[in-house]
Amino acid sequence: MKSLLFLVLISVCWAEPHPDNSSLEHERIIHIQENGPRLLVVAEQAKIFSHRGGNVTLPCKFYHEHTSSTAGSGTHKIRVKWTKLTSDYLKEVDVFVAMGRHRKSYGNYQGRVFLRESSENDASLIITNIILEDYGRYKCEVIEGLEDDTAVVALNLEGVVFPYSPRLGRYNLNFHEAQRACLDQDSVIASFDQLYDAWRSGLDWCNAGWLSDGSVQYPITKPREPCGGKNTVPGVRNYGFWDKDKSRYDVFCFTSNFNGRFYYLIHPTKLTYDEAVQACLKDGAQIAKVGQIFAAWKLLGYDRCDAGWLADGSVRYPISRPRKRCSPNEAAVRFVGFPDKKHKLYGVYCFRGYN
Repeated sequence: MKSLLFLVLISVCWAEPHPDNSSLEHERIIHIQENGPRLLVVAEQAKIFSHRGGNVTLPCKFYHEHTSSTAGSGTHKIRVKWTKLTSDYLKEVDVFVAMGRHRKSYGNYQGRVFLRESSENDASLIITNIILEDYGRYKCEVIEGLEDDTAVVALNLEGVVFPYSPRLGRYNLNFHEAQRACLDQDSVIASFDQLYDAWRSGLDWCNAGWLSDGSVQYPITKPREPCGGKNTVPGVRNYGFWDKDKSRYDVFCFTSNFNGRFYYLIHPTKLTYDEAVQACLKDGAQIAKVGQIFAAWKLLGYDRCDAGWLADGSVRYPISRPRKRCSPNEAAVRFVGFPDKKHKLYGVYCFRGYN
């Protein structure tokens, strides 16, 4: 009987909080209890669509579960952090952080990102003047005291994927050169999701090319012997991941709307490459890039049966309405090749950007 009384006294003494730490103990118990308020972060839409040059809102709101009030009604300051997920999900790129009156944006997002804050629990991110590199998945993280939660939103861009190889010919680009090649043609290296969407829209290309995650793949809609075999099923063929410095392939690039005018320059004579460059400059423009001819063809329905020089030294022409002598079987940007810049004479495609 005495031992039982002794145990009861010990348990009572243990449960008695120290007067000086009563508030601290009380706060700690609130955070670990299972049935108390829990911070929830939600995105009303998992995928948002926009285009280069546009503005977009990535939705994100936060609440307390088991309460009718918003998360912002607590005593802790709310910290909102937006990051962009990389293709391998192992790294995150800082985009925007807000806590109280403090705001900070990072990298090429500076001056282009803001919180919408339409209500106390609104952490939605506004991105203005969208660039090609903005494409991807974004994480909204809200932190209040010891609680935090996240939601992920995908930003998709309307655009076009096109295969690219340089003047040197097929399979001459390592991964870093492939990235640079796309940037030089007013585009970025395409993601797998972008290539997959292009394949679903009919893109068929037998040459393997780099993608943004470092993999090498190619889309086949019409199986045939030189492209994996005629008895295989259509799909995006995957070569896997290769050495980014030593391995060499083509590349798939992605571009979107542009802010400017793409056009074929009406000129009294055919031109060498150097004459073509000067003719565009004289017209207040620049010789057009490969990404611009693909964007004009795919997004604007541009159609012209005249072969013309482009900035990389290639000669191409865009056909949206297939007809005899002008890509009779399919709508496409037709590729003539990389002619001798001094002796082969063609027209030229120009691009004039709008300020």
